[in-house]
Amino acid sequence: MFELTRSTLTIFGFSIHWYGVLIALGVLGAVLLAWLREERLGLKRETTLDLALICVPAGIVCARLYYVLFSWDYYALHPAEILDVRGGGLAIYGGVIGGVLAGWIYSRVKKVPFGTLADLVAPGLAFAQAVGRWGNFLNQEAYGAAVTKAQFQFFPLSVYIEGSGWHYATFFYESLWCALICAFLLIAEKRGYFKRKGDTFLWYLFLYALERCLVEGLRTDSLYIGPLRVSQLLSLTVLLILQIGLCLRLRGKQHPVMSLYQLACVVLLGAFVGAERPVSALIWALIVLLNAAMGYGVIYNNKNKTDEESA
Repeated sequence: MFELTRSTLTIFGFSIHWYGVLIALGVLGAVLLAWLREERLGLKRETTLDLALICVPAGIVCARLYYVLFSWDYYALHPAEILDVRGGGLAIYGGVIGGVLAGWIYSRVKKVPFGTLADLVAPGLAFAQAVGRWGNFLNQEAYGAAVTKAQFQFFPLSVYIEGSGWHYATFFYESLWCALICAFLLIAEKRGYFKRKGDTFLWYLFLYALERCLVEGLRTDSLYIGPLRVSQLLSLTVLLILQIGLCLRLRGKQHPVMSLYQLACVVLLGAFVGAERPVSALIWALIVLLNAAMGYGVIYNNKNKTDEESA
């Protein structure tokens, strides 16, 4: 009648996967977090619930489509499994893309600034990812390369996979980083560091892309386009676009050479990520993060100066 295992709970022959339970809890937490903040952002009550009813289904559908698209060699031979979501295969980036598109359509229909809606969901997105990644632990998936040295075989640096030994705990790295993103966004928002609509969401994208392009290189189950890991390529593209946007916003406030240097740092990060040199990539990732923090500090300080002069 009842059977409890590491990955599932079976009731009267129906299996409930703990991964799905954790994803549902993450989504509920994200909705609650947005609901508590919607009035602070100047949005009407029920905006969060209306948005969730549209973005959550769209995110799930696009997460599946993304996974199927980049695993087409398999699904072309097994088309009946395309709709078998219970068999696994949801990609976070696909979910984010689907949710963003649905949110943009909602903003156009309801005539609500898209930047405000994006800011509303950004901390919750990071929270949901932090919770959902533990489903990978229960499923014994999304882990990294094998850890052969005994002194490194301990959690949270590595995790023991049944039948395979110790591996880098990449699911935990991402879970922890997303939790830190959520905390940073909430604290920065409360202290008034974000001055423009959309800043909270852009910082979410920047910080998540920075982490993903590093951690993805340690995983053993990546989706590929030829020799390139899809998530790394997309993450680096996002970083480059955001860095270009930051340089444009700082136009006239910093020397052009500084802008070229910032862009070069992202390119070098991509070079070391592509060469699978994690230590060098980590160093350049920290430099990119420092550049972004300093760049935003220039904007923030300049804004304060403008306010003082106009007072």
